[in-house]
Amino acid sequence: MKLDVSFQDVLVANKRLKGRVTHTPTIHSPVLSEETNAQVYFKMEALQKTGSFKVRGALNKIDSLSDEEMARGVITASAGNHAQGVAYAASLKGISAKIVVPENTPKTKQNGVKRLGGELVVFGENFDKAEEEAYRLEKETGRVYIEAFEDDDIIAGQGTSALEALLENPEIDTIVVPAGGGGLLSGVALVAKSIRSDIKVYGVQTHASPPWYYSFRAGKLVDVEYKDSVAEGLHGGITQGNLDLILKLVDDFILVEEEDVKKSISWLANTHQYMAEGSAVVGITALQQGLCKNVKGKNVLVWITGGNIDGSQLADYITQYPEN
Repeated sequence: MKLDVSFQDVLVANKRLKGRVTHTPTIHSPVLSEETNAQVYFKMEALQKTGSFKVRGALNKIDSLSDEEMARGVITASAGNHAQGVAYAASLKGISAKIVVPENTPKTKQNGVKRLGGELVVFGENFDKAEEEAYRLEKETGRVYIEAFEDDDIIAGQGTSALEALLENPEIDTIVVPAGGGGLLSGVALVAKSIRSDIKVYGVQTHASPPWYYSFRAGKLVDVEYKDSVAEGLHGGITQGNLDLILKLVDDFILVEEEDVKKSISWLANTHQYMAEGSAVVGITALQQGLCKNVKGKNVLVWITGGNIDGSQLADYITQYPEN
């Protein structure tokens, strides 16, 4: 799919979403700033409605549907956070939402979908299998498929988080964003480069799911090996549409280790008293491990994308890494 999203689309989405999403805070991290010799800030999308930035794109997309499309209901596949965003947005419109999630989706995310009124379907060992089932059900039921990342309205919605952050913090010159399907990264990079072309934008993945890292370097989609990941929200393949956009907007990609992500989850809880899932903290991990180059003296903004982590999992990581 060819994407044609613009900065104007983000401005329209921002007006559309005003008052319906949380204007999340940007907080300073004195500890990480000292460790990196930079000024480091967190865009706390973990404090967003449904516990993730995903609600921005879901609301913006469902707002764009016709009455006929809404009457048919919607369907999507998700590792969990997009699922909750779609369920929430559908509930505000009073329309039916069927949500397919893989078997490894944390219970807190599955319960969130049901609590928000979504019809939950658990299928497949990973996101790609869940997505295949969702496409099958789309044809079977006639529902409207809500893409998680390869969609202009989704990207524009996610981009509103960057618009908020950069209007409040115009001094930012380096941005670090977790990269899953690429919807958030596309939206953030689009806004950042539209406001200031010299802002550096970096995407972060784990070694367990690295399609962006290798595809970016090759300039084309590359098949990679996938492994189980503590950052399950970033797990899965990417698409040509998002790759074409990101090749124009993003400066580089970084890969982090799984165990280091666990340490960052524990560090954020102990140091800043925030709960965050593995996919949300990979930007912190990249900074802590010295993988973001040339940040000394810079103003760095890191997206903390979601707080939907099972309590038992969080407790395990804090026990494993009590002092970070």
